[in-house]
Amino acid sequence: MTDDRLPAHFEVSALIRAVDAAGGFATVIAKGEREAGTLLVICCHKDTPARAYERMPQLDGTRKWVLSKSQDPENPHEFSEWYMRRSRQDDDLWVLELDI
Repeated sequence: MTDDRLPAHFEVSALIRAVDAAGGFATVIAKGEREAGTLLVICCHKDTPARAYERMPQLDGTRKWVLSKSQDPENPHEFSEWYMRRSRQDDDLWVLELDI
């Protein structure tokens, strides 16, 4: 079976350009492995709680975006501690924040 995934750095660049083209703001919080890294995308908008999405392998071999965590408005710091801990534990992980 071949891996038809885009290189991680290419996908990150495309996401940043798409958000920029839509008038939003995107930033890389943590750089992961250039070719085969995984992505954790944090979506935020104004006063709404942030949400973190990851692409997870499915039984049929596809990889779908799945909500991994939502920010608790009562404890917003817990969310940032969570993704920073994830980044420290996984050197391959890219963490992107997209404000759309």
